[in-house]
Amino acid sequence: MTFTGIYEPVAALARALDEILRDYGLDIPIHVDAASGGFIAPFIQQELEWDFRIERVKSISASGHKYGLAPLGVGWVIWRDKAELPDELIFKVDYLGGNMPTFALNFSRPGGQIITQYYNFLRLGRDGYARIQQACTDTAQWLAGEIAKLGPLELVYDGKGALPLVCYKLKDGCDHGFTLYDLSERVRLRGWLIASYPLPAKRESTIIQRILIRHGVSRDLAQLLLDDLGRALKHLRENPVPHSSAGPTFHH
Repeated sequence: MTFTGIYEPVAALARALDEILRDYGLDIPIHVDAASGGFIAPFIQQELEWDFRIERVKSISASGHKYGLAPLGVGWVIWRDKAELPDELIFKVDYLGGNMPTFALNFSRPGGQIITQYYNFLRLGRDGYARIQQACTDTAQWLAGEIAKLGPLELVYDGKGALPLVCYKLKDGCDHGFTLYDLSERVRLRGWLIASYPLPAKRESTIIQRILIRHGVSRDLAQLLLDDLGRALKHLRENPVPHSSAGPTFHH
């Protein structure tokens, strides 16, 4: 998911691990890192099985500060049941007047992000989150369709079936006269920060760009981005960048 926006097949991985248990006796549990998808799939892809419906899934983490719409710094991890929570993660403190077990990463920290997340849960509810995430997905799919018309760009992920984002690369088989790193630098002049980075090992020769659509990215704003992308591509085609030295622009 991290690189292209496409979900990893948790159910298929669980079935493969079931076969390993059957053939080799190795019982391997699954932790699902649902950093973004944990606030997308439950609302608009409810038919997708990736969570505790799969017995082999023992824990799930999610980032509230991403599609959870909470401020930066809040994240969640839940376990199937108490027995799955490793004892070494639990710290017992008694200096507040009683014995208190905690498994937070840092015992003393502000709680404003958690309060904000709790407020969003109460205010929006399941239906509210579903409407917001569906609107983001609709915008991502519209943007993907328009980007596919921009000539040198080829879609890797079109916003359908997973996260509300668009992922694309330069079409293979020709020298475009520029790289996606050059394109990132060009649109940065217009205030857009679009990540460009290689895929993982054995696919690192493929460079992609990724545009995330979150709450607040309206169709009008997406149109402005599309216009600036078109202008940047036109400029780079008319002014090739020989031996480009532009490098990765992705920062988490």
